[in-house]
Amino acid sequence: MAERTIIITGASDGIGAAAAQALSAGGDRVVVVGRSPEKTKAIADGLGAEYFLADFAQLDQVRGLAAALKEKYPRIDVLANNAGGIMGRRGLTVDGHEKTFQVNHLAPFLLTTLLLDVLLESKARVINTSSVANSFFGHLDIDDLDAEKKYGTNRAYGNAKLANILFTKELDRRYGRQGLTTAAFHPGGVATNFSAESQSPMRFAYKGLLRRFMLTPAQGADTLVWLATTRPGTDWVSGQYYAKRKVAKANKQADDAGLARALWERSEEMVIAQPAG
Repeated sequence: MAERTIIITGASDGIGAAAAQALSAGGDRVVVVGRSPEKTKAIADGLGAEYFLADFAQLDQVRGLAAALKEKYPRIDVLANNAGGIMGRRGLTVDGHEKTFQVNHLAPFLLTTLLLDVLLESKARVINTSSVANSFFGHLDIDDLDAEKKYGTNRAYGNAKLANILFTKELDRRYGRQGLTTAAFHPGGVATNFSAESQSPMRFAYKGLLRRFMLTPAQGADTLVWLATTRPGTDWVSGQYYAKRKVAKANKQADDAGLARALWERSEEMVIAQPAG
């Protein structure tokens, strides 16, 4: 396989870093995207890779990231939207959106759509890191995406991970015929720092005794790497949600095509840059 260009967000730690290492070792040109300057540079330097910084809690940084990537890479073979995490109490970003929803869904939605012309020309694949939390906690209210009426840490995370799957399906519906392929996946219970900002009881599992029974980041990255290196249409089906390299059962809302379309349209409205002042 010829060297490909693979963009991985959230690659400064956890499964993103593990996937970057595996794909780089396989001969791909990996581009590391992270929030922390020190951690992102360290991962990239270890791979001899290029890196970019962006905080997904600020959509202007996502816009800047997209512009920089388009300028640097005329071809993008894989975009892995992996950045995300469980947050704490409800809070708004500088863009005015609930932080969990923005970091996990709106920011990768914006990045993907800003890169869409390059992705389509490259016949790229887009891989979205979701979670089984979509089934346990997700119940998406299209009229309350910023959780003004009802908020809970786990609910917000589950809704954002459900949004990842709906986005995957709608991306495939809109652009699959043009050669774009896409999939969402659940990495499993991985011993990472992604719940560091959370007030959820789930954070104790990631920091306490249960951590020793969790998957390693490399194990959690396995399905991402598999989706990035195998053949869509042969080894996996575009638009589907995977766990352990197999199609997995998702929240029943994930099959609502009308909801997927509505989410896309609302997301477009939410990421429109507001004029200064």
